[in-house]
Parts: sequence; C-alpha cells; structure tokens
Amino acid sequence: MKKHGVIFSPTNATTASLPEPGMQRQVLAYNKKVMLVRHHLVKGWKGTRHSHPHEQLVYVVTGGILFDAGGTTVELRSGDSVIVEGGVEHQATALEDSEVLDVFVPYREDYAQ
Repeated sequence: MKKHGVIFSPTNATTASLPEPGMQRQVLAYNKKVMLVRHHLVKGWKGTRHSHPHEQLVYVVTGGILFDAGGTTVELRSGDSVIVEGGVEHQATALEDSEVLDVFVPYREDYAQ
C-alpha cells in the first residue's frame, strides 16, 4: 500500500515462493530503486553460483551460512552482513536452518510480484 510517498508492506500481504528445494523466498517491500527479500534456508541447502547486475546486501537474521564471493569464503552467523557488488559471482550454503534478509539495488525485476 502506497500512501504519501511511503510504501507499506505488511508481512501477511506478501506470499512466499519455493524457487528451489530447501529455500523459501518472500519478497517484502520494494520499488524500482530498492528491494527487500526474506529467505528461509533449510540446513544443507546449497545455492547455485551466480551473478547479477544488482548490488546485494546480505544480513543473517538467524542461523549460519557459508558465503563464497569473489573467491573468498566466509562463515556468516546471526548478525553478520556482507555487501556483494553487482557482477560478482557468489554462492551460499546453509550450515543450519537460517533466515536471511537480502537488499537489492536496484530492485530485481525477476523477483517482483
């Protein structure tokens, strides 16, 4: 809901999708400049190595992931964050059941509902 230049996005107003086994994705608030996405990852899930033109901020809310980007692999735990510049190949693996928030700039048209 947009009102007075502010976009409100209650959690129950968006639906989650299952883009691949072990991952649940919920697109939260976004406009054409920025997008907030919540991912629930099941322990053992391993994402496909990929890149995209968007800047990406990754914040681990709960759990832990192994994050590989630009040839560097780090373990990220609850409260940790990382920024991936557009065009950099990266991949994540869930070390345990985890919740991760991703911010994309600009928004990802392929995720838009």
